[in-house]
Amino acid sequence: MKLLPYKVQNLLQQRDYILPTLKLVWEAAPNAMLGWALLLLIQGLLPGATVYLSKVLVDSLVAATAGGLTDAAIRSVAIPVGLMAGVLVVSEFIKAGLTILRTIQSEYVQDHIRRLVHRKSIEADLAFHEQPDFHDKLHQARDNAASRPLTLLESSGSLIQSLITLLTIAVIIVPYGIALPMALIVGALPAFYFLLKFNRQYHKWWERMTPLRRQAEYHDFLITQSYTAAELRLFNLGDYLQGLYHGFRRTLRKENIRLVKRQSFAQLLGGMVSLLVAAAVLAWMLMQTLEGKFTLGDLALFYQAFNRGQALARAGLTQIGQIYGNTLFLGNLFAFLSLEPTVKDPPQPLPIPTNPKSEIRLRDVSFRYPGTERWIFKNFNLTLPANQIVAIVGENGAGKSTLIKLLCRFYDPDSGAIELDGVDIRSYSLQEWRQLLTVMFQFPVTYQKTLEENIAIGDVYAAKDGDRIDRALEAAGATEIVAKLPDGPQTQLGKWFSGGVELSGGEWQRVSLARAFLRQAPVVILDEPTSFMDSWAEHDWLDRFRQMAEGRTAIVITHRFTLAKRADVVFVMQGGEMVESGTHESLLEQGGLYEQSWRAQTQEQGTVALPGAPAAGAMV
Repeated sequence: MKLLPYKVQNLLQQRDYILPTLKLVWEAAPNAMLGWALLLLIQGLLPGATVYLSKVLVDSLVAATAGGLTDAAIRSVAIPVGLMAGVLVVSEFIKAGLTILRTIQSEYVQDHIRRLVHRKSIEADLAFHEQPDFHDKLHQARDNAASRPLTLLESSGSLIQSLITLLTIAVIIVPYGIALPMALIVGALPAFYFLLKFNRQYHKWWERMTPLRRQAEYHDFLITQSYTAAELRLFNLGDYLQGLYHGFRRTLRKENIRLVKRQSFAQLLGGMVSLLVAAAVLAWMLMQTLEGKFTLGDLALFYQAFNRGQALARAGLTQIGQIYGNTLFLGNLFAFLSLEPTVKDPPQPLPIPTNPKSEIRLRDVSFRYPGTERWIFKNFNLTLPANQIVAIVGENGAGKSTLIKLLCRFYDPDSGAIELDGVDIRSYSLQEWRQLLTVMFQFPVTYQKTLEENIAIGDVYAAKDGDRIDRALEAAGATEIVAKLPDGPQTQLGKWFSGGVELSGGEWQRVSLARAFLRQAPVVILDEPTSFMDSWAEHDWLDRFRQMAEGRTAIVITHRFTLAKRADVVFVMQGGEMVESGTHESLLEQGGLYEQSWRAQTQEQGTVALPGAPAAGAMV
């Protein structure tokens, strides 16, 4: 293999993607692929039949002209004319059939590949989604992923068709000289070389520019989406963001045009070589005809055969180049689809308890995010008692949100273990472990769906139950939201779709709480569940929180003492360590970090109390 030129080696290596791609297309639309292959075979034979019939027709016309207009002469001309007409009619039917089949394949292949990309994106570790390199790979897999396999299939099919036709043409012109079929190939080789070269250059440029393309798309999103509409207007960001977007596009456009110019010039040179070869061969054939060695029918046949053969040779080599180019891009798709998660099921999962009886314990856990050097936890220990409300407080960056990610098994510790009733949670099925949990994250998703759908997403595989949704709304303190909506639970939320109603930040948070409460999981994890609520809404929800959490392990991440003081136990985190623990009252008596923060907030905010609540409890 080392003796082969680099570009040929690279071409042979890319062949590994052809069979997987054909398999993808076959899985998406097997019947359409069978029909496509059959029509392609027939279409490949028709040009050769047309070329041969043209010789018969010309010779028949010459004979008829020489012998007069007799019935035999008319029949000798009518038969090839009729056959040629039949070939043309069949060709049109085949073209129509191929158009239909290509559309069918396109639709099915697009959906099939999107399904594969979605599945891999879902299966991938959360760590992947938090790394720019993954988003580059996802963008490369998704960009043209739906069209490239079908383009590869069409190029492969066209290549097969061209080879079939070229073979029939070669059989026709071999009697005129054995060197003539070789001339067809030689004339097309320069264009083939330039095609391979520039396909490779374009793919390298495309990969290198992925971050820049993503930047352009991101700024397009910032300019056009409601997510940033208010700040864009308030801070007059329109011209600024447009300038950045067009700067990215200017770079992309400039380099792409430069590549296309170089490619077009090289293709022009290849085309000129091909024309010179064709002119030399045709001049030789014309001289042979003038010397009486060939008939006019031979000349007509040869002209059509060589002209079409040379076009087919160039087309065939071009299609090989296109196959090579498509496999370069499909390599990105298959590289993405080959990603394997590191957080996964054990070989033989243990049966998981349906209701933890003792505790969740982090034992000597050390963890740092992939690709970073900073340890979030180092030999960290924490015991979360079952069936109690646990509040975890601490400064930003203390590791509270990372703790949630570890409990959800979005990541596994670098060392140490997280145990449920003394058993490492990595011993359980990942799906079964997560079914024990219900979580409301700090920045919950605002689904652009109906209120009922927004809540039902918390347990999509359970039967829809209006009573359960009502109880979840009540637990979240969100019943008054329903009363204000024009269509009740069926009201479309958000402004992305027609008829949607936008909610305030606090209302969206209560909808997210209802979604978390709908799932009757034994472990409830809430990250800043009242951060967007006003003091009245928070007080109303806190009154029912303990009743909602009864019989369940509730873990609450919070900065608010109004919530922490109602917990059975409070843990104080600082710098990835657990520095204090106890009840609200005992922590105040310790005079440590918790008491200092409490005192700072109460002194800053005075003694204003919530309705029905003691003054100290209201200081947030």
